[in-house]
Amino acid sequence: MLNNVITQLYFSMKRDIIQLLTEWKTRANRKPLLVRGARQVGKTFAINEFGTQHFASLVSINLEESPEYKSIFKTNNPKSIIQELSVLKNIDILPGRTLFFIDEIQTCPEAIVCLRYFYEQMPGLHIIAAGSLLDHTLSEMQLSMPVGRVEFCYMQPMSFNEFLLALLEDKLLEYISSFSFGEPFSEAIHLKLLDLLRYYIFIGGMPEAVKAFVESQKLLDIERIQSSILTSLKYDFAKYGSKSQQRHLISVLNYVAQNTGKKIKYVNIDNEVRSVNLKEAFYKLEMSRVVSLVKHTASAGVPLTTHLNPDIFKAFFLDIGLANHLCKMQLIDPLNMLTINEGALAEQFACQELLNLAAPFDEPQLFYWVRDEKNANAEIDFIFQHNNLIYPLEVKAGKTGTLKSMHVYLLEKKLNTGIRLNTDTPSLGEFTTKVRSGTTHAEISFKLLSLPLYMSSQLPRLLDSL
Repeated sequence: MLNNVITQLYFSMKRDIIQLLTEWKTRANRKPLLVRGARQVGKTFAINEFGTQHFASLVSINLEESPEYKSIFKTNNPKSIIQELSVLKNIDILPGRTLFFIDEIQTCPEAIVCLRYFYEQMPGLHIIAAGSLLDHTLSEMQLSMPVGRVEFCYMQPMSFNEFLLALLEDKLLEYISSFSFGEPFSEAIHLKLLDLLRYYIFIGGMPEAVKAFVESQKLLDIERIQSSILTSLKYDFAKYGSKSQQRHLISVLNYVAQNTGKKIKYVNIDNEVRSVNLKEAFYKLEMSRVVSLVKHTASAGVPLTTHLNPDIFKAFFLDIGLANHLCKMQLIDPLNMLTINEGALAEQFACQELLNLAAPFDEPQLFYWVRDEKNANAEIDFIFQHNNLIYPLEVKAGKTGTLKSMHVYLLEKKLNTGIRLNTDTPSLGEFTTKVRSGTTHAEISFKLLSLPLYMSSQLPRLLDSL
């Protein structure tokens, strides 16, 4: 177990989304906010925490747990809704002083429609809505969607930075956040961060699992929580369609957990099921934010969607801890656990960190590059975009590893900087190497920004410093 055992009676979960919510609160052109994210990533906790800390009062309703509140949204009159809710809750609801939080709003499309009228007729009232299956409702809504009258933000599982804060390791986060090239990097701090990274890889970023680790450090409790979360995700499948469709969803779910980062070939999932049915399962799981699809792009610059092939993609699970639990990895001793999947775990971790780097008001989207040609195969794990520039990004589970695909990509796309995430200390170097791509033989010079996996969050800042 960790040497610095945390013995706090109250679990404080510092989430990055609070900063966005704080900015939203004071913005003059604010609109009702819809928070989108998978089940149990911490939406409800974060919004309630924000409301308690930043408003004189918080009025929260959960339309899944208390369906009786749905009837108040049958009218499009915001003042009538607030008056009725004020009586039911026995509290004054005041613009500028009250946060009105509608949880699991996807169960009541009429409530989503009403957000338009709140924006138009009561713009002074702060309203946040959230839902774990919100994307399904939005895509299937037959009522008028309040386009232009609401704004969105997206929430992911806890990042590694948030994990450090939950463990009260603020100084570690300060250390990696202030590091710059030209300074020595402490080997002792590096080893400690690798140990914590190892714990995160098997615990994951689902808030309830992190909370259990912080408060008790009993690994069996974490496994029990992970099992419960996965069960609740599968229960949601009953809302997606027929029994056969639900079976396809479970097949895809299990396949993604066991084949993280591999190019998807439907025949490898179930050769007795039509590919169109499996494709639909991926689509529904992506809308539920249970899996993330990373699609192939051949673009040499922004936008990366210019030469996008949506039929070539690889898939990643919602959370690395849940994926490991689904693969039956028991949390006996994470620090000494060796798996045949080390490379896939590193790539899954990198995927989650890169998704967390996206601006919370933008739909997170990742890309990769692959070329399947005889005697000329090459693949880049991720194509990372920053400030309208693109960089090939390779992920390694250890300190070493060849970068042949990166060399080919840099040559073909005429780029001069690559990124590597691994388990070594950070470094920045300039290299010259000979590259063979098909019939082309050339020599390239390039910069390589190499960071330990636990510093993935520092990529934008360190790229700016180059």
